[in-house]
Amino acid sequence: GEISCALEEQLSFALRPAFKNYYELVTVSALDREERAQHTVVVTAADAGSPPLSSSHTFSVDISDVNDNAPVFNQTSYTMYVHENNAAALLVGAVKATDADAGPNGKVSYSVVPARAAEEEPCSCVSVQSESGGVFVLRPLDYEQLRQLEVVVSAADAGSPALSSSVSVRLLVVDENDNAPLVLHPGAQDGSPPSSELVPAGAAAGDLVSKVVAVDADSGQNSWLSYQLLRATEPGLFAVGAQSGEVRLRRPPSERDAAKQKLVVLVRDNGRPPLSATAALSVLLVPGSGDAPLPRQSPAAGDDDGSLTTSLIIALVFVSLLFLLSAAAFVACKVCKRKELSGGPVLYGPSSVQSYVADGAAAGTLPHAYCYEVSLTTGSGNSEFKFLKPVLPSLPAQHCSAGEGGDHAEEFPPVPMITGDAAFETPGMRSVGQLNGF
Repeated sequence: GEISCALEEQLSFALRPAFKNYYELVTVSALDREERAQHTVVVTAADAGSPPLSSSHTFSVDISDVNDNAPVFNQTSYTMYVHENNAAALLVGAVKATDADAGPNGKVSYSVVPARAAEEEPCSCVSVQSESGGVFVLRPLDYEQLRQLEVVVSAADAGSPALSSSVSVRLLVVDENDNAPLVLHPGAQDGSPPSSELVPAGAAAGDLVSKVVAVDADSGQNSWLSYQLLRATEPGLFAVGAQSGEVRLRRPPSERDAAKQKLVVLVRDNGRPPLSATAALSVLLVPGSGDAPLPRQSPAAGDDDGSLTTSLIIALVFVSLLFLLSAAAFVACKVCKRKELSGGPVLYGPSSVQSYVADGAAAGTLPHAYCYEVSLTTGSGNSEFKFLKPVLPSLPAQHCSAGEGGDHAEEFPPVPMITGDAAFETPGMRSVGQLNGF
């Protein structure tokens, strides 16, 4: 009547004697429902007879679920693309997460959470469908303002407590050709006419006339620009670089060409479909025989020429001021010297000479026939009177003058010759005007 029980499977369960022929079925290791949700246990009872008799009973053990697994995304990160100028509420992709638990513990819902700080609001332009995980862009995007954005999507189960996980979703904006080229030079953005470029008569073929500069706000091939001559007064006179936008002479200008040339350059991008803009240029052909070609250099050379011109102007003004100061100093020196000469001593004043002459005129004739030669020196201010005495007293009256054979010579009667300086002591001297005639 003695009974023993045994298990066919002893991996996770065991029989433990409780009282007489009572046994307990207990677990000997942890059970994981996600690995094996149901176990089958066979218990056999046998007596101690000979031969022994036995019977078996099968037990089915179901493992109940516990929320011990968080949702897991099928990718570590997601990258999605959206073309700019998209429609509102556009589906651009989906995220997927699974939960190994069962029932509510395995039901996953999705939401957008802030990417950096907890107090930030989720991105207003991206939304995630809570049940399916679809990612929607709610409003149109502009590549020139926003090229990419990143949001964090969370997946949570319905367990208690709920478990969750998150993943990063990067949304890249794809550029569309929605911007036409913008011409920077020649600039006529404010409606004013463009400035004219000058081409001398001696310009040669290949000389640089001007350059069209344009930009495109798009990216990639949508911003690749090409240039071509659309219209021109003389189409055969100019050529435009397809990639550089440089306007050059195809041949030297001739007298038959119009003095004022107008050009229209077409600037086009490489988008699909392409967008374009035009640039208007005005070129003046300068007549003359100038043989200096146009400089083939960058616009920075013009700044060097302007600096050189400014330096030359400053030097010229400085030299002119120096010359004027020197001239003023020279004139001042001359004026000072004249004042010194006019203020110096006078040997014979006009009043004394006139008195003697008047006395001589009252007495009649001059007592002596003298020729007076007056020599005045500018440096000392002294006057010298040289008295020329007649050699023969019986000679007729002599003609005396300051020059030789002058027409205004005075004739004096013969008088007795007196030597010495007595001429100034006798009355009857000639007047000052006659002395000056000598």
